[in-house]
Amino acid sequence: MSTATIAPKGPSTLRGARLPKWAPYAIAAGSVAVAIGIGLAGGLHSRVQWGLIAALLYLFGTYGIATAVEGKRQAKDRIATSFVWVAFLLAVVPLASLIWSTVTRGVKVLDIYFLTHSMGVVADTEPGGGIYHAILGTLEQVGLATVIAAPIGVLTAIYLVEYGRGNLSKAITFFVDVMTGIPSIVAGLFILSLMLMFDMQPFGFAGSLALAILMMPVVVRSTEEMLKLVPNELREASLALGIPKWRTILKVVLPTSIGGITTGIMLSIARITGETAPVLLLVWGNAFINANPFEGAQASLPLYIYQQYANSAGSGAAYDRAWAASLTLIAFVMLLNLVARGIARWKAPKTGR
Repeated sequence: MSTATIAPKGPSTLRGARLPKWAPYAIAAGSVAVAIGIGLAGGLHSRVQWGLIAALLYLFGTYGIATAVEGKRQAKDRIATSFVWVAFLLAVVPLASLIWSTVTRGVKVLDIYFLTHSMGVVADTEPGGGIYHAILGTLEQVGLATVIAAPIGVLTAIYLVEYGRGNLSKAITFFVDVMTGIPSIVAGLFILSLMLMFDMQPFGFAGSLALAILMMPVVVRSTEEMLKLVPNELREASLALGIPKWRTILKVVLPTSIGGITTGIMLSIARITGETAPVLLLVWGNAFINANPFEGAQASLPLYIYQQYANSAGSGAAYDRAWAASLTLIAFVMLLNLVARGIARWKAPKTGR
């Protein structure tokens, strides 16, 4: 019986033609060069127009070249990837431009003196002054709002996920959805109506109440989603050991989702930190230092920025202070996010093999 000789299996020759790895970069560089040429020839002075032309040329160029070399199927995959990159750049460019403008204009007067002094008797059109009173007011108002909204929001989310059944749960979910979309001015008008009913003067805690109303639905929604991500197997294993449900929530569910809950709370804090309308209605602003949020008008960073811009009367000093306060506010929000990341990583459940 003869045996057939089997030829050694060589490398597959079914692989189709593919563009080299440097092709997207070359297409992007060519698109930018052609867009600049079109902009100069057509008299387009806006760099934004140049960028949009380059993005369109890149998309069409990628699809055309990929279709010619790799075929329509692979070209569709490349054009989808290109769309993602173009959308990413369109989102990053305005953000980078905003940060660059804020930093370059804000560093002119941002120093220790600016951070440790208030406006006092300095007029808005005069140089000098600082934002210490605004920083203090923001910290107190946002802090009090967080103390009010965070526990209520987390407990509400726990009820909706772990206990909520029936009409009460549906009603709470409906009102949370409604509150998520209300404008900030509506929350300010609600607290203002209560102040007028009781004949109360503007004070910092009134702004905290309005900010808490805005913060609460964000905390509820983010916490609810994080609790839903906890596997039911963990709850069932704990309950199977005879542990009460409240203790299961406290010792199993919350530690598992604490990272996401903390991040959601920090995002809600960042959302209310920049609100101006409720503070303008309820707090009014104060050029002097007022460390008591329960009595008298107070300042805040968003309100300070608005007042410096609105009352500047073309003064360069007021514009510089507004940009420096904006930079401080951005740094404050970034610090909050870094703290949230640190807490989330510290409290995240440890995994091992």
